[in-house]
Amino acid sequence: MNNRKAIEIVIREIRSHEIPLLTDFLYEAIFQPANKPEIPRTVLQEPMIWAYVDRFGTRPEDFCLVALADGVIVGAAWSRNGCSYGKVDDTTPELAISLYPEYRNKGIGSRLLASLLETLIEKGFGKVSLSVDKTNYAVKMYRKLGFEIISEREHDYLMIKTLLYQSQLRSECREEEQCDQAHGEVCGAYLAPVEDAEK
Repeated sequence: MNNRKAIEIVIREIRSHEIPLLTDFLYEAIFQPANKPEIPRTVLQEPMIWAYVDRFGTRPEDFCLVALADGVIVGAAWSRNGCSYGKVDDTTPELAISLYPEYRNKGIGSRLLASLLETLIEKGFGKVSLSVDKTNYAVKMYRKLGFEIISEREHDYLMIKTLLYQSQLRSECREEEQCDQAHGEVCGAYLAPVEDAEK
């Protein structure tokens, strides 16, 4: 008999005093190939990486949602206009999302992503972009969720999604387990390969 208590998940906007946590989630968002040494946290100091969180919350188009499990923040999804590797133009938000490893593959990532996309729809944005490593299996998931490749670069794809009505969006993200596999260990496959970031 399974007596484990179900985890209570709450998704809400980030609060100003919680913004420093985005540094942790930015690191968790970096794609870590299984056959290579773990990327050190010092990579966060690279300008193209740090751009995702630099003075976050000071721009009117900065949006961030966090996921709480039993009252503790365990994941974040955020966007800001044209900030780094996934930049399309100055007015299209680029998103990033990540979870702490022990909270992946539980359906949390899919809820975070859907909630952030709904927020962007409510704010009047018509599209959203991301950058994903070519070797990341999440590419297939993003395509399934409506992201299209608009540019193929040496190591990554630049992808964009036209935002839909909320009812359609919820339908697309209904398969939580599959969706969360993409947003779990990747979530931030939205970043270009570190090889690029270190140049």
